[in-house]
Amino acid sequence: MGQGQEAGPESTAALSAEDLCEVFHALSNPARLAIMRWLRDPGSFPPQDRPAEEVGVCLKHIQARAGVSQSTASQYMSVLQRAGLVTSTRIGQWTHYKRNDALLRRLGEQLASGLCAAAQQPRLLT
Repeated sequence: MGQGQEAGPESTAALSAEDLCEVFHALSNPARLAIMRWLRDPGSFPPQDRPAEEVGVCLKHIQARAGVSQSTASQYMSVLQRAGLVTSTRIGQWTHYKRNDALLRRLGEQLASGLCAAAQQPRLLT
């Protein structure tokens, strides 16, 4: 979600046009889209000290599956987190990521209902 905007995971508020643009931008990269699909099944990643279903998937496992550097994986996850698509938990030196399924449900509902009034009236650039 945008800077300074924080809708709780159980919020039912419609995503704003700006939030929708940020979400779609985050999902427009094939690697980030693949990561979102992978995070749907955290148990498919290698075992970790704490279960991925509880704390999320460790960045090192996401990095290994994506076949990218640690900095690239971190950048991908930062974009997904800024868009509200994932949440993170820091454990020791590692950050673990989970899909924000509540936001994904809201996004799906908005798409099914024709996006929303906020997205139907975009702000014109001058």
